[in-house]
Order: sequence, then C-alpha cells, then structure tokens
Amino acid sequence: MTARILVADDEQMNLKLLEAKLGREYFTVMTAGDGESALLRAQEERPDLILLDAMMPRMDGFETCRRLKADPELAHIPIVILTALTARADRVRGLEAGADDFLSKPVDYTALLARVRSLVRAKFVADELRLRLETRDALGLAREPELDSASLRGRLLVVEDRDIEAARIRDALSGEHDVHRVSHAGEDDIVGLVDDRDLVAISLALREVDGLRLCARLRGADATRRVPVLILVPDTPEQHRRRDTGLELGVNDYVMRPADPAELRARVRTQLRRRRAEQWLRRQYRQGMELAMTDSLTGLHNRAYFEAHLDRVLRRSDVDKPVAMLLLDVDHFKAVNDRHGHVVGDEVLRELAQRIEGVLRSVDLAARYGGEEFVIVLPDTDGETAITVGERLRGEVADVPFTVSGEAGRVPVTVSIGIATSMADDGAVSLLRRADVALYRAKNAGRDRVELQSKA
Repeated sequence: MTARILVADDEQMNLKLLEAKLGREYFTVMTAGDGESALLRAQEERPDLILLDAMMPRMDGFETCRRLKADPELAHIPIVILTALTARADRVRGLEAGADDFLSKPVDYTALLARVRSLVRAKFVADELRLRLETRDALGLAREPELDSASLRGRLLVVEDRDIEAARIRDALSGEHDVHRVSHAGEDDIVGLVDDRDLVAISLALREVDGLRLCARLRGADATRRVPVLILVPDTPEQHRRRDTGLELGVNDYVMRPADPAELRARVRTQLRRRRAEQWLRRQYRQGMELAMTDSLTGLHNRAYFEAHLDRVLRRSDVDKPVAMLLLDVDHFKAVNDRHGHVVGDEVLRELAQRIEGVLRSVDLAARYGGEEFVIVLPDTDGETAITVGERLRGEVADVPFTVSGEAGRVPVTVSIGIATSMADDGAVSLLRRADVALYRAKNAGRDRVELQSKA
C-alpha cells in the first residue's frame, strides 16, 4: 500500500528521519516546518495522512489539528500527533482536537507504520465513497442532510472477562452510551451479537477466546466487517506486538490497559463519528444508485437496470428452466395524451405500473422500457405459463378503466403483449427481438391481445 503523507515538525532531524522511514515503506512524503506551513501544504497537496509534532512554535500541533478538522475539504484526512509529552491529559487533548491517534516520542516505528496503514486503508474506503457520491451529485440527485454529530450515543459491545476491567470500562462509557458486556462466550456467540452494534471493544487478554482471532472473524464476515473494533491492550511488549498485528488485521483503534476513562471516551467518540459519517456516505450512494436505476415516473426499474438484470438472469438459466420476456405496449396511447393531456397520460402510466406489479411474483422484474412500453422478465417460466401471466395482466388492464384526475374521470385502457422464451445460448438482444416481433403481431391482429414468439 502506498499513500501521500504530510509530516510537520520544526526539527529538521525529525523530518529527515520520518521521511526516510516512511519512504523506505514506499510512502510519498512531503514536509512542513511549522503548523501554518502544514495547513497550506494540506490545502495544496491533499495528502492521505498527516503526522503532526505537538510542540511547534507559533501554532502547535493541537491547534493545527483543530484547524485542519474545521476545514470541510480537509476534515476527512486522518491525523496522528507525535510528541514527547507523556501525560494522558495531553493524549486526550489531542484526541479531542480531532486527531485519530496520539503517539509518544521516541517513536516506535513498527507501531507507527501499523497505525499509518490502518488509517490510510480506512481513508481510501471513505474516498471511494466520496467519489461515488460526487458522481451521484453530478446526476443532479439531492442529498439528505448530514446528521448532527453532536449526539453520538451508541450501542457498544464490550468483550472482557475480567470483572475489574469491565467495571472500569462500563463506568467510563455508560453515561454516554448503551453498554453490553460479554464475559464468557464462544467466538460464534460473540460474532452473533456484533452485527447490530455501533462499536465492539475486545480485550486482548481474554482467557478463553483469542482476541485477535475474534477480530479477524469480525473483519471477515459481511455482517460485521464495517463495525468499528477497538482493542484493549495490556501494556507489555508481547501485547504491543499483538496490538500492531490487530491494526494490520483491520482493527480501528486501541486503548492501553488499564484504560484511562477520558481517553477511552475520546477514542470511542472518534470511532462513532467516523462510523456515522461512513454510514451517511453509504446511504447517500445507495439511494443514488436506487434513483439511477429507477424510472422517476412509474417507480419501476428503468431500461438500463433491466438490461443489466436480463444478462444476469440469462447467464443463470438453462434449457430446462427458460426465461420468459413480456414486452407490453399501451394501445393508442397517443390518443390518450391528445384527448386528455399529458398529465392524465402520466397518471395512466403510473397506475399501469401498479397493476403490472400486482400480478408478478417476487422473483419477476418489471421495468419501463421507454415511453408507453414496459418489459417484464419471468425467470424459470415456459411459454405456456408466460401466456397465462400475460392474459391475466391484459385482463387486469382492460377490465377496469383507469381512474384519473380532472374531467376525464375514468379512462379505458388496453395493452398489447408480445412474449418470447429463451432458448439454448440465447442472448438478451435476440430474446428482446423475438418479443418485439410477437408484440407487433399482437398489434396487427387487432390489439388488446397476447402473442407468443418462441422461435427465431
């Protein structure tokens, strides 16, 4: 993994050492000698991660961090503060300023590199979501407002089998969050509890379960891979190595035990804030995809989605389980528009879409193909069954006039339907062509009828 890292420190020796260490790991490094220069370089270069020395002249690392996080264009860049300060109050101060981590000097480069890789991975995921959201914005699709991050109450799961440590964690977090503790349970049981949680905290000193193996399982399962994981690490050299392994596995953050309450709260808030932001990004993208795949008038899928879906359905089908396609066209729809206006015409199309959906199975797919044409895909359906579905749909339309607004009141509507069923090695184009031939046969035969075209 490579990334662009900005290092800010007023000591040239520190800059050169960090530049050399990071460069050896194939990171691209840019440097700044003070906080103001770091702000300017960040605005110009948009790095993937920023390392800040806490004790710089004029503008220290804490203030630089606050200003970076206050800029909407830079706030998503992860920041690690490096300092010789060792008091936990300083660490909490850095986290509350918006830093993603606070590492003490002299720097443990193994720990630093593990943290850098972990933060860069998370940023790359968020960057991809932002890029997709920008594409969504370019289509003119509205966003929902971003959630107010002032309230970050979360549902937390704490996996800790030592009562004293568990009580300390609960006391620190229960005022701000809903905390559920698991003390003695197997991996399967724990994994089953995680998917509806906002964060899980796992001790690396569990007596019956390997904490790192549990972290790996959470990162490997679809239901839990995005839930933030914070590990509770005993302060021993062996556990420091396990901490670094945890970061490589995808753990989001860690707290050294015994956990300082203020630091624990600050780290949990940081993870919850990031989770809410990622959930918002994913939700906006998902909604944008839904809008991009949906016909805005009828609410059915649009032509682009239908074509992609049909290709997948045909690839999965075989001779014994053919795919049936119904191509439907509203008879004399131009006359409806000419006589009653386009508003009434739109109402007819919307109600027709509802009637189509009313006769289909959950596995079937209906889409607006264009204008007054609709297409329906029926997986695992032979020609005889497809004709039955087509006749039922034709009757649903013809037997009950459409209720519309204005003086028109109720408008009689009929449809013509062409059907084709897939054959060996069939493709979407040939299947659609045969359905189109059947549709024109239905129109030429007097409309308000169903025709099957099963051969090329």
